[in-house]
Amino acid sequence: MKSIISVIAFLVAFSTVFAQGNETEFMRSNQKIYVVVAVLFVILLGLIGYLFSLEKRLKKLEK
Repeated sequence: MKSIISVIAFLVAFSTVFAQGNETEFMRSNQKIYVVVAVLFVILLGLIGYLFSLEKRLKKLEK
């Protein structure tokens, strides 16, 4: 059963490689790639901020 699932996962991952065309060039030409990068950066900053605040609260509870 595990081998069947792993084969299906491999085929899905392999098929997405061929599905990618010139989408990157399209997004660069319309300046949308920068929007995607900015959104990912904001999400990453939010996660890092949340982890720091969680760490601060845990240290406070430990004391």
